[in-house]
Amino acid sequence: MIKRYFTKNDILLIIGMLIASGLLMLILLLSQERGSTVVISVDGKDVKSFSLDEDTRFVIDGYHGGNNVLVIENGEAYLESASCPDKLCVNMGKISKVGQSIICLPNKVVIEIRGKESEEEYDAVVG
Repeated sequence: MIKRYFTKNDILLIIGMLIASGLLMLILLLSQERGSTVVISVDGKDVKSFSLDEDTRFVIDGYHGGNNVLVIENGEAYLESASCPDKLCVNMGKISKVGQSIICLPNKVVIEIRGKESEEEYDAVVG
């Protein structure tokens, strides 16, 4: 006796779900907007911002004397080195799209890509 684990309909359902998720992923990747500004925050406070169009190298003084080296080249930003023990932030790679970020928890450093800011947009008005 041969036991069948998948029926014809199961296989069709799996193929359909794979195609749908592939299309969704493609749409999300193609719709991401290229950023224009790199904003550096240390311990929750914005410290400095740079244009993605200018190649630059900047040493970030993090929390409790830690430091990170930010490099902006060819419209992409990445951390070249960091004083933290695990170096996860260095291994996060290059970022250039709006909403992407690199975070170094030990040094409390956040590098975020932002787009062109036109007018301030409010999520909600209270009071």
